[in-house]
Amino acid sequence: MRTFAKTILASGLLAASLGAQAANVLVVLSDANHLDLKDGKVYPTGFYLNELMQPTKLLLDAGHSLTFATPSGLAPTMDVTSDAAQYFGGDAASLVEHKALLGKLKLTDANSSPVISLARVEQIGYQHFDALYVPGGHAPMQDLLHSPQLGKLLRAFHAEGKTTALVCHGPIALLSALPDAQRYVQALERDNAAKAGQDWIYAGYRMTVISNQEEEQAKQALKGGEMKFYPQTALQQAGGSYSSNSSPWAANMVIDRELITGQNPASALQVGQALLQRLK
Repeated sequence: MRTFAKTILASGLLAASLGAQAANVLVVLSDANHLDLKDGKVYPTGFYLNELMQPTKLLLDAGHSLTFATPSGLAPTMDVTSDAAQYFGGDAASLVEHKALLGKLKLTDANSSPVISLARVEQIGYQHFDALYVPGGHAPMQDLLHSPQLGKLLRAFHAEGKTTALVCHGPIALLSALPDAQRYVQALERDNAAKAGQDWIYAGYRMTVISNQEEEQAKQALKGGEMKFYPQTALQQAGGSYSSNSSPWAANMVIDRELITGQNPASALQVGQALLQRLK
């Protein structure tokens, strides 16, 4: 009974209205609260507040229904460094508003989070969902990039041409659709170079993700640590056609077929708007 109630709450959470045009959007986040770095170092992280909440608020305000999921159904963690007005265009009131909505949704509450597992998503049926959104923060680099269940979901969405939107580090999750994502990621971690080996459903797609240049500029946030590899390199070597902004940290969005990708935190609102437009 508890699981059933939890699923119902998650699938209809705070939709403003359920009109005829309402869509069901699946939002997939990482279970991880840290990123393993080189030399055994660890960086505490999670999702970025604006990258999750700006598109979430747009979708809810438009009357769409959202289901939130993580690989294991654990409550996700917010990266505390993202709790800043700079990610909301310097608008402190917008930060407060979006943070309040996060609290109302209880997504990060370990005891009452409505988040479900990707296994439960499969039980509900992929056909129930009209679109997928994956926000960033470093956490997707820990688990989403090689999640077998997420890979299965992405292949199903790809086959149906269903809108799939991702932002910042979120697009690294596309690697999970590789036939052997775990092996590919291990090669990247070992040699910073890898070949996909087999066909990737997104090979040849134009896409973006946080750039190597932006990662280099943000290295100080890792407090002396170093990432095992950068997502731009990973997606390019897998077969993605990478497109970057003209200057670091400027908003950049790329749309190719069903795929909508945003480069960095500044791109989240634009990606949310594009996703909303697709659902009309």
